[in-house]
Amino acid sequence: MATSLHAHVVEHLGSRIVSGQIPRGSILLAADLEQRLQVSRSVIREAVRVLAQSGLVTSTKRVGIRVMGAESWNPYDDHVIRWRLASDQKGTQLRSLTELRISVEPMAAELAAEVAPETMRKELMMISAQMSHYGRQGDLRRFLELDIRFHALVLAASGNEMFANLSTPIGAILRGRTELGLMPERPHEEALLWHQSVADAISNSDSASARKNMESIMRRTHNEICSLWEGQPRLFVDPAKDAK
Repeated sequence: MATSLHAHVVEHLGSRIVSGQIPRGSILLAADLEQRLQVSRSVIREAVRVLAQSGLVTSTKRVGIRVMGAESWNPYDDHVIRWRLASDQKGTQLRSLTELRISVEPMAAELAAEVAPETMRKELMMISAQMSHYGRQGDLRRFLELDIRFHALVLAASGNEMFANLSTPIGAILRGRTELGLMPERPHEEALLWHQSVADAISNSDSASARKNMESIMRRTHNEICSLWEGQPRLFVDPAKDAK
């Protein structure tokens, strides 16, 4: 029950902070939250800890819980990504994640063709075949699970641990596109073939082909959804300046 209450409070406060219903600079008091949400102080304390890790709030003695602006949020946090996708910042979030994928995944595929262990190469071949099967059947739920695993595995197979740890935000955008109805009823045949070609190229240690086919996947993804962020302002964050 405590875990359920804690998750409810995190969801309640986090989604409202990200959507702007609780504006940046607001000061929240633990006692007020206790009374309003009808939970214990320990539940509030744990929820605030999670929100602070996401960069949404900071807690100060004798002041309270201060709500932070978007420039302080952790852009890789799966809570933040999900809340942004559910808000009027959907387009901005999709743009950031799509640009991240275009920048990283082709390089990851190229590296995977050069260094991936044989077990990962074989798993990619198996997954790409299953993606083709379920994609042609129109089983989007199963296809989504496989698609998330495919891209996470390419990142892991690069041998770059920083790439590998991008699997959470990349999985979030793949889920988000499906949940928001931004995926076709059936995956495009061309996209299925590109996934198969990436797996084939990695299996055959063809780094140039792996990169080229992954770039094709990423560019198609970009072109399918770029209208959603047209005219959306960008957020300019300088972490080095903020750290001073």
